[in-house]
Amino acid sequence: MPLMLTLRAKRGNFMHFEILVEDASGKMMLEQIVPKIIGPKGKPNQYRIINIQELKHRMMAQMDRQLARTLPWDKILFQTLSMQLRAYSKTQPYKNMVIVIVVDLDCRNQKRFQSELETLFHLPTPALDGGITVAVEEGEAWLFGDLDAVRRAYPLSKEFVLQSYRQDSVCGTWEFLADAVFHGGAEALTALGYPLIGREKCRWAENIAQYVDVEKNKSPSFQTFRSLLQRWADV
Repeated sequence: MPLMLTLRAKRGNFMHFEILVEDASGKMMLEQIVPKIIGPKGKPNQYRIINIQELKHRMMAQMDRQLARTLPWDKILFQTLSMQLRAYSKTQPYKNMVIVIVVDLDCRNQKRFQSELETLFHLPTPALDGGITVAVEEGEAWLFGDLDAVRRAYPLSKEFVLQSYRQDSVCGTWEFLADAVFHGGAEALTALGYPLIGREKCRWAENIAQYVDVEKNKSPSFQTFRSLLQRWADV
């Protein structure tokens, strides 16, 4: 099951969503998908989508260089989110603010990861309103949730690869998408390494998300995200 935590409800004329997503490709995907769920900015709800990687780099720039190099990603992730949530709690920058955290499950233990994420919302004083959704296994699973969108963005995509993907499975999701749409597949792209892999993932997100039908998307973890936004936005 996808992970979700929902805290206190606040109602007003509009909501302001602070959506924290794990990386640049996730941000590009959500910039196109979120308006399809809650409407364009300011009509009536507001939202801002933030790349957690950018927050992480700001935090690490203030740390001892050797410590920043050796900290595991999960520890950096939780420290970054904790710092950001404490800042929100202290300043309360927006009226009727809801914080939505979107991260990848990857190969983590789902129950343990859920428990650790849930504690983040209880640390600040005053407590914050918001929720957590986890892309199972990665954000590319939400693109796979609408195969017609993949086909429209990439008419020459490999159909046998699209059909062999099992929705929201832990299987190397971005590699599956690479095998479907990138010349030479995941093996060729992996050989090129970063930052090209990241650029390609951003390109897929931008090209495919524009066609995604949010109501027909078959990804259970995406449906959790959609329902969370709709519940807060009252749409």
